[in-house]
Amino acid sequence: MALTREAACRYESESAEDTMRFGELTADAFDEGDVVVLTGGLGVGKTHLTKGIARGLGDDRPVTSPTFALMAVHDKGRIPLFHFDLYRLEHAFELEDTGIYDVLGYEGVCVLEWGEQFQDELTDEYLSITISRDGRGPELRSIVLEPYGGRAERLAEAIDSIIAARA
Repeated sequence: MALTREAACRYESESAEDTMRFGELTADAFDEGDVVVLTGGLGVGKTHLTKGIARGLGDDRPVTSPTFALMAVHDKGRIPLFHFDLYRLEHAFELEDTGIYDVLGYEGVCVLEWGEQFQDELTDEYLSITISRDGRGPELRSIVLEPYGGRAERLAEAIDSIIAARA
């Protein structure tokens, strides 16, 4: 595994497998009610990260981006994973139809792809994970954690400790 820790809460991934491994390692830190907002352009690895989280929670079923379904539930692990893809939504009122308000901050961990566009409507307490391409190579990715709120700060610290110890 080539996943490296550049600084506290900043990591480098050299492949899709590294990005999945990052997600798998971080799963130990998640608890019911945690909210993760995944930010990054098309094809940077948001769904690969989510695949890793699902696997780390103990759910080995296939994970795909719920672009058209908007939500996928992966509930065969330690806690449920609610995976939302908000890419196709244009207005905040459309969130009502996704089922997000039924689970956000209450059950399992909610992972929101493209959630940054509706952040004001969702929650003040979340961990932002930004994945971006690194100009040094086609597969290199930068993964940056930015916590919002006390629980998210503790979550980022726990993830940083896990990655520092196991990567």
